[in-house]
Amino acid sequence: MTSTPPRPTQTPDAGKASDQFVTYVLSLCENNRIKSDLRSGLGLPVERCNRMHRYLVRRLPEEQHRDARRAHYAVAALIAARPPRAREQDAARAAAPGTEPLPQWRARPNLGASLAAGVNASLIRPGTAESHLHLFSRQSSDALHQRLPALTRHLLGGGVTVDWARLLEDLTWWNRDRDTRATRWMEAYYRALNEQPDNADASDDTSANQPTDQTATTKENH
Repeated sequence: MTSTPPRPTQTPDAGKASDQFVTYVLSLCENNRIKSDLRSGLGLPVERCNRMHRYLVRRLPEEQHRDARRAHYAVAALIAARPPRAREQDAARAAAPGTEPLPQWRARPNLGASLAAGVNASLIRPGTAESHLHLFSRQSSDALHQRLPALTRHLLGGGVTVDWARLLEDLTWWNRDRDTRATRWMEAYYRALNEQPDNADASDDTSANQPTDQTATTKENH
């Protein structure tokens, strides 16, 4: 079993709004100033993302639900905050000749599958990954938005991909369908997980369990 889930950025689904939004944000991030503006919203509510509005307001419906709007702003900030390794991998995939079609939507990796890939690659201890999943299942989307920057940065820095469009959909509906979404993350995690020895003690980055340090993130991405 491979250590990373299927790569979600190869051929975005032109017919799905979430994929179109991700493609738009990736194109924005080619400009370093815009990337910095988008990254400024990491972990923040929409009302405090003043530097992001000029790029996102006209891409989103005027009467969009609060949860959906915050999900779009959050994913845009997470994409802009990708560590250098992840940006280089995305650029290489975009420049590669030919395309590889994505699997069907439900077969694409959610965050649970990405956490399993992190465990399989010895980036995260199994117990830590499971703790994340169990905690997420009890939290509102507002709490998830606080924890995702450090967690995704840790996964991406280790070469694990995150399907941004799938994450966007899950965050959009989390507060109204949390039990279903959390269960799907857990199911995807255990399906993708390699068999672990009883004494598994993989290296881990404890920063994934801490509140986001926006200053450190900004320095890392310049």
